[in-house]
Amino acid sequence: MPEKKPRGYAPEMRQHAVHLYVDGMNLRRIGRHLKDHHRTISLWVHNHAENLPEASMPERVETAELDEIFTFIEEKTESTSSPS
Repeated sequence: MPEKKPRGYAPEMRQHAVHLYVDGMNLRRIGRHLKDHHRTISLWVHNHAENLPEASMPERVETAELDEIFTFIEEKTESTSSPS
């Protein structure tokens, strides 16, 4: 009896796609690079994200950093003046 072929993609290929995505490559480019459809890549990334462990939250926060966008928006609101 002939041996069955493995179905699907190798876990190494899926992991490589997730690494490329985490490193900042967009889904369409990853698809072109791996010669697969970008929707397939997005499913792999989504599946990987769902299987990540829950992030731990500290009981108390001593120091917090604000995102750079806050500074940008704050500067915009301070420099804008509305006519009275």
